[in-house]
Amino acid sequence: MLTEIINWIVNTVGSLGYPGIFLLMLVESSFIPFPSEIIMIPAGYLASKGEMNMIAVILCGILGSLLGALVNYYLAIKLGRPLLIRYGKYVMFKEHNLQQMEDFFARHGHISTFTGRLIPMIRQYISIPAGLARMNLPIFCFYTGLGAGIWVIILTLLGYFIGENEMLIKEYLRDIVIALVISCTIGIALYWNYHRHSTR
Repeated sequence: MLTEIINWIVNTVGSLGYPGIFLLMLVESSFIPFPSEIIMIPAGYLASKGEMNMIAVILCGILGSLLGALVNYYLAIKLGRPLLIRYGKYVMFKEHNLQQMEDFFARHGHISTFTGRLIPMIRQYISIPAGLARMNLPIFCFYTGLGAGIWVIILTLLGYFIGENEMLIKEYLRDIVIALVISCTIGIALYWNYHRHSTR
């Protein structure tokens, strides 16, 4: 049964081609989050068989992730800000809190966006506070693309080298996620330490 499901996912990604990877990663990165593993790992596996081009797969994954993040970014600006300003008082969120968020993302949006894109369950939603804070758009796009690029490349390489071994993928993916979370934690700690000393 499990083998049939895996084969179906691989065949689905293969039949949709590069536009399918782009659209699925767009959706995954925006308002309907689902595991990007089920998109990029099969695509990497198909690249290992010569049925898809590795570079094109990665580019489609990154561009889809970036556009999906921009959807959340602009939705937060268009819908989130007015709602928070009008109804935030009912959940103890005041307009000055929004100003504080804007100030925070103006100073630390790059590290927040970059590390957020590398952590599952956070990566899809980090664009929302960035949008609410009206984070500088070019900086947002750069660090979103950088973080998404690292994640997409990891998943694609997993599919490329061990795409047929589901148990090995689970083991490696778990270890990679743990390593990324630890690395992000250390990176944030070093960043805060540097920033604290540089502002003295």
